[in-house]
Amino acid sequence: MITLRHHLLTIVAVFLALAAGIVLGGGPLSDVGPTVATAGGDRETTPAEDQAQVDYTESFVSAVGPATVGGRLAERSVALVTVPGADEQLVGALGEQVTAAGGTVSARYDLADDLVDPAQKSLVDTLGSQLLTQQAEGDVAADASTYDRLGQLLGLAVASKDADGQGVNGKARAIADAISGAGLMAEPGEVAERSPLVLLVLGTDAEDDGSDAILAGLAQGLAAQATGVVVVGVTADGGTGQLGRFRADPASAGVASLDGIDTAAGRVATILTLQRSLTAPGGAFGASGADGPVPLG
Repeated sequence: MITLRHHLLTIVAVFLALAAGIVLGGGPLSDVGPTVATAGGDRETTPAEDQAQVDYTESFVSAVGPATVGGRLAERSVALVTVPGADEQLVGALGEQVTAAGGTVSARYDLADDLVDPAQKSLVDTLGSQLLTQQAEGDVAADASTYDRLGQLLGLAVASKDADGQGVNGKARAIADAISGAGLMAEPGEVAERSPLVLLVLGTDAEDDGSDAILAGLAQGLAAQATGVVVVGVTADGGTGQLGRFRADPASAGVASLDGIDTAAGRVATILTLQRSLTAPGGAFGASGADGPVPLG
């Protein structure tokens, strides 16, 4: 039986390989996983031992993380978009990881409760229609659904298809001002540029189809305007959580996702996923990601 001890040691082995620049499957550590999985037999661990192993893994990954992510986002910027209920400490930690990777956070965009409330769909639809006509005709698909359209409009304000980013033009400012003026987003403050990468941090899981459709539409819309979009959540968001349900939606095909940002390993993996999204959009990573815990190579 695979115990928590085996699982944690496997994670440590993965990050050892990453820190050494070795791609698992082709180097000296290619057989670490199976070795760890069989080492130690089937002995059950106590809760105290389990917690000690968790603490060790967190401190270990925190220590090797800077060497793992260093330079991976050099001269790249990331637009940080948060869904209501996003954990402030985790959002701050993700921003620090972007900086540690050599990148910058161009601005933070906090979505408001009304934007993700299915009961406010009429407001979102009306604003989207007005902005499409006034600011984005030809830039946003006329037949886009309500939240896909709003996501594309938000993308025009915060993101860029240019991997080097682009300046903030009048159209971007007008769209951001209109969305925040309607109470659908907090004022972003000073914006350095429109970024090639968008990091969308999940918040409270409303656990209903309406909220799931909103997330899918927003993510798909953002992806239409950005080089890469990564949707991230805590470990509980994977599996049957909101991120797990999002992964089952066709809208997630062009968007990368990762669950586990409540761990040091997940935050390091977020940076690697952002880097990958510059050239290869999509992929499901993290604690329950179908494509593995972290993109390698």
